[in-house]
Amino acid sequence: MDVKLRPQVIFNALTFNITGSKSETNRLLLLKALYPEINLKNTSISDDSEVMLQALSSSDKIIDIHHAGTAMRFLTAFFAILENREVILTGSLRMKERPIKILVDALQQLGADIQYLENEGFPPLRIKGKKLPGNKVSLHANVSSQYVSALLLIAPKMQNGLTLELVGDITSRPYINMTLDLVRELGVETSFIGNVIVVFPGREHPTPRTLTVESDWSSASYFYSIIAMASAGTSVTLKTYKQNSLQGDAAIASIYRDFGVDTIYSESSITLIKRECEPKMQFLSLENTPDIAQTIAVTCFGLGIGCELAGLHTLKIKETDRLHALKTELEKLGASVSITADSLTLKPSDRIKEDVNIETYNDHRMAMAFAPLAVNVPITIRDAEVVSKSYPDFWKDFETMGFNVLKMM
Repeated sequence: MDVKLRPQVIFNALTFNITGSKSETNRLLLLKALYPEINLKNTSISDDSEVMLQALSSSDKIIDIHHAGTAMRFLTAFFAILENREVILTGSLRMKERPIKILVDALQQLGADIQYLENEGFPPLRIKGKKLPGNKVSLHANVSSQYVSALLLIAPKMQNGLTLELVGDITSRPYINMTLDLVRELGVETSFIGNVIVVFPGREHPTPRTLTVESDWSSASYFYSIIAMASAGTSVTLKTYKQNSLQGDAAIASIYRDFGVDTIYSESSITLIKRECEPKMQFLSLENTPDIAQTIAVTCFGLGIGCELAGLHTLKIKETDRLHALKTELEKLGASVSITADSLTLKPSDRIKEDVNIETYNDHRMAMAFAPLAVNVPITIRDAEVVSKSYPDFWKDFETMGFNVLKMM
């Protein structure tokens, strides 16, 4: 399905309930599988979280997680410690191109029984669950934080806990802190001093408790983009958010102040308000928040300003090579873009080409990042249903905002 979007007057002062954070949900679903005493509220309704839930509850030998990269990493660690269980963990063709060797090497050093079934270093994997005798391992610190989190999530169930050394400069530290915070919610003792993380063995049966998942800040970023390109005075309220968020992408609130978007916090929601602003060239390092890079780049283009975004090396191994995809689609709209292995530079421009078809590359964030340009010009998003990976209600909410959304099969 493609969607053709037409500029309309954006409705003001609406309120939206945003699905729970995919990042928090997937971590908590794994912890709940290890500790059934946990109850969860406001979990994500995204495809990725549904895949994660189904995989954790499945008794099948073959577990297919399709495009869900987080599930691949977390489940590799989970099944490695699930005694007397053997599974084949596989996914889509793109998933079979996404590296997993760093995590598998670490698990094997801890004693895991994991084999590659096709190409060395890539899924599918044969995993035979067992107790892991090891409790010390090191990883390069600039790898995906999901490798680190996968190890930290199973650490409370390891007989001797886990000491994990991160070598070099740490990437996506907020996601590591999120994982540790959620583990501590179970009463597990942890420490993170310098580049060494220690997770001590957890209690066999922690005190039963209900944990509420905060709504997804990555999903909120698309509303920030809309409001940034809207006229002064336009506002929208989003539930359920908190000022002391565990999510690294909550940095979007401070970043978008430079685009004229103020964030007003209440007890369980945020209100975004556009004020008069003359935005300027942006210089940002996003190594801790790579998932909002596409949104920021498109917003800058929509506002006619340039940007230099650094710290983006992990974007090349996402659902697609996001750096290349961003460059290709922005240039179709008339932008001047250059990229390196870990950065993107966008030159200021004063024109956006109309009625351009945006390819999404099977990447939900490509679809949602480019959609806000409909504030300014007609635009078509190809394969628009890909948004279900993280935000199934995106097009419904987009239409509620006042946009003309024409679905074309």
